Amino acid sequence: MKSVFLCSLSLFTCFAIKAQYPSKTENIFIITTDGFRWQEIFNGADSALISNPKFVEDTSLIRQLYWDSDLEIRRRKLMPFFWNVIAEKGQLYGNREFGNKVNVKNFYKISYPGYNEIFTGYTDPSIIINLPRNNKNTNILEYLNNTNEYRGKVAAFSSWNLFPYIFNKERRTFPLNSGYNALPNEDADTSLQIINKIQQNVPHKSNTRYDWLTYFTAREYVEKYRPRIVFIGLGETDELAHKGRYDLYLQQAAAIDKMIGDLWYYTQAHPFYKNKTTFIITTDHGRGNTVSSWVTHSFLTRGSGETWLAMMGSGITPLGEVKTVQQTYQKQLAATIAILAGHNFVSPNKTGKPITLPEIPFIAELSKDQHIVAK
Repeated sequence: MKSVFLCSLSLFTCFAIKAQYPSKTENIFIITTDGFRWQEIFNGADSALISNPKFVEDTSLIRQLYWDSDLEIRRRKLMPFFWNVIAEKGQLYGNREFGNKVNVKNFYKISYPGYNEIFTGYTDPSIIINLPRNNKNTNILEYLNNTNEYRGKVAAFSSWNLFPYIFNKERRTFPLNSGYNALPNEDADTSLQIINKIQQNVPHKSNTRYDWLTYFTAREYVEKYRPRIVFIGLGETDELAHKGRYDLYLQQAAAIDKMIGDLWYYTQAHPFYKNKTTFIITTDHGRGNTVSSWVTHSFLTRGSGETWLAMMGSGITPLGEVKTVQQTYQKQLAATIAILAGHNFVSPNKTGKPITLPEIPFIAELSKDQHIVAK
């Protein structure tokens, strides 16, 4: 049984089909770390970069922290939560050495087009550069926030201050805390008030705030308000890579691994979220794959379209590191998030079909019906 309803929004019309499917999860956390390469996820520290004094100030110390000749040990040293927990309880896609590929579909391979692709399932050719312009495309967060199940239960947090435009600040109805903005909640408890005070007084280094501030804000909000759909966008991996600081890039990756582990522990220790929550973790674009090009990314830079994906929690079979030859695209995530939430996400654009998850057999059937899922 399916019912079709029409959502008219200011700049476009969105058709959404409410699917009467049992949800495979009750809560979804989408976490991104900007411009973080698949090479470090699956191989750990890069031998050509970690010993290069051009990119590392103290090569001896950084090698002690993150290097080992054994690949398994090396990648666990960098990202222990990914390889001790997600690899055991979830799924990891994108190790190209096994022919398992995750790619962006958009041509430009930079952040705004990448996040648009993740959240709308559409590779909009008109989004060319990172400018503060409102996105006309429907995103999965606003779609879910317009459903009865998730209305008022969606929240987003980002280090990069362009997300108000990516999510269209003129149309958005869910809470979004971005950049160095304080969280405008009148009933904020002491912890949130302290975080707001820090954000008002800490030196503002760029248009990307410190990821720890983004994480602490999100963590405190989750503890107080119990949202069911949460986006956390972290940005310093890309910022540090652009600066050519491979040592700090690795340190930030290790810090983000710790944040994700802390958040997972919190959700599994709290009865509201325990055994009812799914994590989806990815990046918006890749980077150059050579010593000279790793600092940048664009349609001209080889490797920029190569990404990765990690999933864990309710509705996700523990397959570990997926080594089968297959191709997954970033544009499939919006529809996958919707299916996990018990809905089907369709827009007038050519959106990506859901990733076929073995534990959700009706996805394959849905994908065959062009009237339901645009291919």
